[in-house]
Amino acid sequence: MKTLTVSLGVRSYPIYIGPGLLDRADLIQAHVPGKQVLVVTNEVVAPLYLERTLAALSGKEFRTIVLPDGEAYKTLDSAMAIFDALLAERFSRTACIVALGGGVIGDLAGFAAACYQRGVPFIQVPTTLLSQVDSSVGGKTAVNHPRGKNMIGAFYQPRCVLADTDTLNTLPDRELSAGLAEVIKYGFIRDPEFLAWLEANIERLLRREPEALTYAIERSCLNKADVVAEDETETGVRATLNLGHTFGHAVETGMGYGVYLHGEAVAIGMCQAADLSRRLGWIGEGEAARVIRLLERARLPVVPPRELDADAFLEHMAVDKKNVDGGLRLILLKALGEATLPVVVAAGPLRATLESYGR
Repeated sequence: MKTLTVSLGVRSYPIYIGPGLLDRADLIQAHVPGKQVLVVTNEVVAPLYLERTLAALSGKEFRTIVLPDGEAYKTLDSAMAIFDALLAERFSRTACIVALGGGVIGDLAGFAAACYQRGVPFIQVPTTLLSQVDSSVGGKTAVNHPRGKNMIGAFYQPRCVLADTDTLNTLPDRELSAGLAEVIKYGFIRDPEFLAWLEANIERLLRREPEALTYAIERSCLNKADVVAEDETETGVRATLNLGHTFGHAVETGMGYGVYLHGEAVAIGMCQAADLSRRLGWIGEGEAARVIRLLERARLPVVPPRELDADAFLEHMAVDKKNVDGGLRLILLKALGEATLPVVVAAGPLRATLESYGR
């Protein structure tokens, strides 16, 4: 087992990474302060891992709520279902919420924990690659609105993250590739050595070789933890983690939540960001091609859906948390391994990317 720490003073917490962690009652119970526990999961994960998770919570007063699966259900209605379950059982302020699932469950459960009685403890037990390397770490919690992704939420840190790498054995190939998009992102924005390793080892990750997966998860979490420790509430460097996300969120919103997986949309967005960075003279043709090539090798989409034209993209991109006073701000690439802070881009180059790249 690998153990990392997200250093946030009194809100610091460990990330545990390794096989068989779902059965480690000592790990999870060390972070449950009271007797009451609500496990939030979904209809896909519950048959696979709920029983083992409850066994690890033996001795606690636990209840469960099983939600529908998918991004389309990351809504206020689903959050309300969690609140209903907490209130029906008269859960107190010392109750703990356990998020057992992927990024949708983690975001929902974390948002509910941030809101219920103005904040109760919660634990992340991510079961997808994307959630293990990204969404479970850093305390971003949210639900979607029909007009914009993750527009209703809070920064709220978990007590711990318990990433059992064995859960990736049941992950569909498409979900594995979607998670690789966020892994690859760390190489693009801040870790050129990791990028080179990924280019040499991407097929090992697709084959789910345990040693390679564990290394990629650990390196990704180290990058995420360092950034979050420096900038918890995204006033500076943490924004670089959003490379490709403004474009990608437009894909998710414009096509309907769930049509594209989050990692798939981000992969498209990173290619668009690379194309725009090239147009601005910050990276060359070869570097932009290197971005596309690695994402293609990870079996990810690299061109935007034809159903969304430039105007549709701009309309959806205008509804983005990174924008300030109506100005559209983007994360781009100064080089492979170095991202910009949010920048306002002239309309001409942006529209050229939206009208030309992948069309």
